[in-house]
Amino acid sequence: MTKGNINVSVENIFPLIKKFLYSDHEIFLRELISNATDATLKLKHLTSIGEATVEYGNPKIEIKIDKEGKKLHIIDQGLGMTAEEVEKYINQIAFSGAEEFLDKYKDSGKDTGIIGHFGLGFYSAFMVAEKVEIITKSYKDEPAAIWTCDGSPEFTLEPHDKTERGTEIILHIAEDSTEFLKESRINELLTKYNKFMPIPIKFGTKEVTIPLAEDAPKEAKPEKETVDNIINNPNPAWTKQPADLEDKDYKSFYRELYPMQFEEPLFHIHLNVDYPFNLTGILYFPKMTNDLNLQKDKIQLYQNQVFVTDNVEGIVPEFLTMLRGVIDSPDIPLNVSRSYLQADGAVKKISSYITRKVADKLKSLFNENREDFEAKWNDIKIVIEYGMLSEDKFFEKADAFALYPTVDGKYYTYEELFNKVKDNQTDKDGKLVLLYASNQDAQHSYIEAATAKGYEVLLLDSPIISHLMQKLESTKENISFARVDGDHVDNLIKKDDTKISKLSEEQQTELESLLKEVIPAEKFSVQLESMDSEATPFMITQPEFMRRMKEMQQTGGGGMFGMGNMPDMYNLVVNTNSELVSEILTTKTKKKQERLITQSLDLARLSQGLLKGEELTNFIKRSYELLK
Repeated sequence: MTKGNINVSVENIFPLIKKFLYSDHEIFLRELISNATDATLKLKHLTSIGEATVEYGNPKIEIKIDKEGKKLHIIDQGLGMTAEEVEKYINQIAFSGAEEFLDKYKDSGKDTGIIGHFGLGFYSAFMVAEKVEIITKSYKDEPAAIWTCDGSPEFTLEPHDKTERGTEIILHIAEDSTEFLKESRINELLTKYNKFMPIPIKFGTKEVTIPLAEDAPKEAKPEKETVDNIINNPNPAWTKQPADLEDKDYKSFYRELYPMQFEEPLFHIHLNVDYPFNLTGILYFPKMTNDLNLQKDKIQLYQNQVFVTDNVEGIVPEFLTMLRGVIDSPDIPLNVSRSYLQADGAVKKISSYITRKVADKLKSLFNENREDFEAKWNDIKIVIEYGMLSEDKFFEKADAFALYPTVDGKYYTYEELFNKVKDNQTDKDGKLVLLYASNQDAQHSYIEAATAKGYEVLLLDSPIISHLMQKLESTKENISFARVDGDHVDNLIKKDDTKISKLSEEQQTELESLLKEVIPAEKFSVQLESMDSEATPFMITQPEFMRRMKEMQQTGGGGMFGMGNMPDMYNLVVNTNSELVSEILTTKTKKKQERLITQSLDLARLSQGLLKGEELTNFIKRSYELLK
């Protein structure tokens, strides 16, 4: 038997490991299973190249709980170690990592996810165990050994009678960590971190029913048998070639990833790259809602099939954090802080590769089946618009597939839209005006007025559209967006043919004074316009610039500071060529004039959904009186 001290200058290293890493102590199981997986895959490699003459077989990793003995066992059938290798790998190499770790983090203790980065995976066991035993037998023809350590720098190493190849780690669980003796807790951790590990993981047994043979007699009852409970899928879809998978395979993998998700994904993107870095994965477009925050943090990040995190910010471009699926890359460090990841060169390359790949896939989906792409546009537009706003490279590529729907259900790319409207919707200064509505019902009368002139009206209703319009206006040449209720349509697209007013300048001044006596100046700015005599007499509009700045500030970023909380200001456009307006002017009594103005204003407010509460009640009463 060998007794000794682990070569370490810090006398009591284990309490420090426990203290520094305590907030993340559940990851000990992931680390130990990762080590067991490595040992098994290394053996597979050695047997495949003829360096190990043993039979590889069908190895598995087994997790066992011994509640009575307060022990947790992790057993593998991998390479195993000789006594000499235990001395080297456990007492020297891993511990030099422990020292480096302490040197770097003894003063901070803030950054917890860094064990594996220092070769400390094995020592994470001491976060939950008061004593650890390693019983191991090498694939080489050498005796087995047992290493024991109770969390001090002292260890013992002696021969053991284990006859089967592989390593068994026994954790004597500490009093403050007895949660790890509960089956439900271990099951939860195995499902979280090891669901797709490449080696089968056994956790207990389960009963299954054996299906009856086709020719079995009618009275025959199916038998049950006890089988290993394998908790993982060692060959998940993303590890296979796209050519070997069908649409149903991708859908069934989606259900495996998100068992509680009932809606099917709209489409998927299979990532597969081996240069200049390694990356595989499958991303899914789910149906989107307008609440951007609800949908984040659903992509799972793996390193060689070991779960790392579902907070992929910094690795996946922000606009794609609303997608779902899996990304697996051996080039992403397993245990480092997010700030380290965001500064890492390989990670930045991965981010721009994913952006490019998603843009290429969207373009090919659009080209292959435009009708289907249009049908899904409302469910995916928020991701695409967000991408156009936040990633310049994506913005450039999106010209090929970003769609601009109209109120009558047509879909145009930007180029198609430009060519369709340039002749009719260019104003007298040569600027192309793109009209849009954000709510087809609320803005119905304005849409009608614009379509009556042969103008196309887009339907743009996502929460970030104001920001995107700003970007389009600054990158495309000589265009502007105008919401149909931003002004009278003749003012939105100003042509040379100005209409003559039926009222003289004197009458217009008189009308303005009358209106201002009745209409509250703090809510409405009165604007006299010469329009068609059939056009609406009173129309409420909201200036594009003010409204857009306000919306942009309310949805975060952009806009002008402080505008988000400003009260809404409206223009009241009064048509001087309308018969009703002439009647207001010629009416003899002041009282009747006021009533006509109030009623007309309320009708205009009603059409914009601005008449509420007491004012609406008064309007209805007044309207009934007029019918008497």
